[in-house]
Amino acid sequence: MRRTGLAALLSHWRRQPLQLVTLVLGLALATGLWSAVQAINGQARANYAQAAEQLGANRLANLSAPAGSIPVAQYVRLRRAGWQLSPVLEGRLRLNDISVTLLGVDSLSYPVPPAPASDRETFEPVDILTAPGRLFAHPETADNLSGAPLPAPLIVTEHLPVGIVLTDIAIAERLLNKPGEISRILVLPDQPVGLAPLSDIAPDLILTETDGNADIARLTDSFHLNLTAFGLLSFAVGLFIVNGTVGLAFHQRRGMFRSLRALGVPLGVLTQLLLVELLVLALLAGILGLIIGYLVAAALLPDVAASLRGLYGAPVAGTLTLRPAWIASGLAIAFLGALIAGGQGVWHLHRLPILAAPGLQSWRLGSASRDRVQVLVGIGLVAAGFVIQWLADGLIAGFALLAGLMLGAALLLPPILGLVLGWFERRARGPVAQWVWADLRSHMPGLSLALMALLLALATNVGVGTMVSSFRLTFTGWLDQRLASELYVTARTDDEGEAIHQWLSSRSDAVLPIRYAETRLADLPGRIYGIADHATYRDHWPLIQALPDVWDRLFADRAVLINEQLARRADLWPGDQIPLDADWRAEVVGVYSDYGNPNGQAIVSLPALLSHYPTVPNRQLGVRVAIDQTVRLISELRDAFDLPASAIIDQAAIKASSLGVFEKTFVVTGALNVLTLGVASFAILTSLLTLWTLRLPQLAPVWALGLTRRQLARLEVLRSVALTVMTACLALPLGLILAWVLLAVINVEAFGWRLPMYLFPLDWARLAVLALIAGVVAAVIPARRLRNTPPADMLKVFSNER
Repeated sequence: MRRTGLAALLSHWRRQPLQLVTLVLGLALATGLWSAVQAINGQARANYAQAAEQLGANRLANLSAPAGSIPVAQYVRLRRAGWQLSPVLEGRLRLNDISVTLLGVDSLSYPVPPAPASDRETFEPVDILTAPGRLFAHPETADNLSGAPLPAPLIVTEHLPVGIVLTDIAIAERLLNKPGEISRILVLPDQPVGLAPLSDIAPDLILTETDGNADIARLTDSFHLNLTAFGLLSFAVGLFIVNGTVGLAFHQRRGMFRSLRALGVPLGVLTQLLLVELLVLALLAGILGLIIGYLVAAALLPDVAASLRGLYGAPVAGTLTLRPAWIASGLAIAFLGALIAGGQGVWHLHRLPILAAPGLQSWRLGSASRDRVQVLVGIGLVAAGFVIQWLADGLIAGFALLAGLMLGAALLLPPILGLVLGWFERRARGPVAQWVWADLRSHMPGLSLALMALLLALATNVGVGTMVSSFRLTFTGWLDQRLASELYVTARTDDEGEAIHQWLSSRSDAVLPIRYAETRLADLPGRIYGIADHATYRDHWPLIQALPDVWDRLFADRAVLINEQLARRADLWPGDQIPLDADWRAEVVGVYSDYGNPNGQAIVSLPALLSHYPTVPNRQLGVRVAIDQTVRLISELRDAFDLPASAIIDQAAIKASSLGVFEKTFVVTGALNVLTLGVASFAILTSLLTLWTLRLPQLAPVWALGLTRRQLARLEVLRSVALTVMTACLALPLGLILAWVLLAVINVEAFGWRLPMYLFPLDWARLAVLALIAGVVAAVIPARRLRNTPPADMLKVFSNER
């Protein structure tokens, strides 16, 4: 009985191969897009953990200095007091026209000694300690450096993150030109008993008791959560295809279910057979989805890696590694999607009367009660999103609001379209027009899921496109304000910095020192900058909120400006007091925008900074000079001080680099937008194709009454275009609401800043044209089939009960 029943169920797919392809491909697309996002997130997080483990910083506390570097004498004093420590010198080094992070470590005390990738690359410990030393790098980093003259032999090892070059600290001092400096000191786990407290030996050093990868994980969580949200949206859109196809197949097989029940197949056995069928199809779709997900993730990961490195300095490789957990989660989501899509059909099967009539009309009659439930659920989801956002804070609450709005609007779409179509039907003149609007209403149950997918895809494109374009417009203007100096110069030592300052004073309009101290603001890593009193800051610095005479008070009253991230995180605004150090409190007189910076930042007058941190480095300078004199000044500066090319950067180069990181940051969301819109278009196509066999009983009488097949085919295209236009009109306000939530809620919770919202009607027009093209393309195949249907097939409709 089971074998016969299963053969009967599978015979439907032999007769309807297009539905089978639609079901498998829809589930594969849903699984693939979700798996791609999970693969990218999993790869990045694995790289964070690997980097922390490889660099020996995942469980170690570290000491740092507000001035940025720790004198060797202070390290020696701590070692003589008995503390087991390991010094680290870190800096950016330009090799082969690319910048890498050079990490100098004490090879004898560093917790993770370097190891080569193969036995063929051997070296003696003395080779690391003596000039020219050895450089260690990941294979990907080594490939980027290939062909360039290197200051020391390069050894390839898998035991380092991408973008990091490791060497002995003595070699690093020479390459970075930082003699006698230490960036931070690692506190080793095994310490002798009875040591003097660090606060007594080195009271000016900051002890950080955190995991080495905690900061990176905290900074990048919002990035990965955004990707996960897009993956869920893509999965939901793909699942609409599956749900619609399974629903249509269920209604097409109601006659078969009735016959099987009448022949004695128990309801439980029939349910088991349907579940087995679903699981087999889910396995096939899951395997195909994993292949699609791997290809998509492999294509997008290099841009994601570049974004994470550029924004957060996160060591992420640009290549994808297959992980068993990712494969298992992909198959699990495929099975879950199949059960979600088929669960409603199985539930209806249990409630199906044995003599229930098959066909489209019964489906339509049953949709009225579902519409009422859908309206209530949709309104409830929207309300729940706002309630959660009102009661709770944080990124999860923001995404709950987003999910409630999107899912609630999607559920409300079919009832709203039903009301609109009913309004047009009541005002139609002539029998053909009335039939067209009535026919559209009759097929809403079959097209509702596809239209919901299209609504979500269009709204997402409008919302994310508005966010990205607003960010681009704001970011470009912000760069013009922040990067007011025409040149930026970095000296090798403080003495050289002072000499360059004096040399430039008579050859430029102004020289602006860029000096800062590393500290903790609101219990998180931050910087305090000291600036000179100059019109550059008064005229260009982008302030969000400020007290009257903000700049006069900053330079006269020893007040402070803070960035938006710190203001929102600590709830500090103009007029509040902020502790900058143990014995230093200042009034906040202004808040400035600081896009792209995940950490807190404060600005005080340069004398105020030097009074508390007199040893801050004096190596970075902003130079105001006429644009037509920059090339000459760069050449003279290099000749006078023998500076490398990387030490002098013009304003245009910094802007180009910043905008390049910005563009890569949103390439993934742009790609997912395109994929989601493509999946939604495919949903419309598959819905129209699967409805084709059910539509013949409605089309044949109209054809018999005088409408030609060409006219019917034309009406099919107009029908699809009408539904697409209505959906696009409803998607526009939803997309703008989505953009507002992204800019005013999600962005604030994720990154700590709020962006102004701009409108881009031209982008909406382009998207509307794409949606119309998708609607026309989706209707062309069914219309062509209708036009080529033989009259004999039309006449057969009248020979049976349909």
